[in-house]
Amino acid sequence: MKSFLIGLGFGVGLGLLFAPMSGEETRRNLTDKANDLADSARETTDDIKDRVRSGISAIRGGVERAAGAVERATGTEA
Repeated sequence: MKSFLIGLGFGVGLGLLFAPMSGEETRRNLTDKANDLADSARETTDDIKDRVRSGISAIRGGVERAAGAVERATGTEA
């Protein structure tokens, strides 16, 4: 995996050196791509947070229903 990442780094570096765009265009493209990647990461993080919250709510609801069933079955209340 380490060798792959090193090779990837060299490939990106050589690609930038021999790119047909000017330095300004290359920097602008890199900035745009970095911003897109950051936006994508934020969206993914927000999606994961929403899924975790939904899962916690579902678990909490299931526990409350199970506790209610136990209380009804035993005739006791917490």
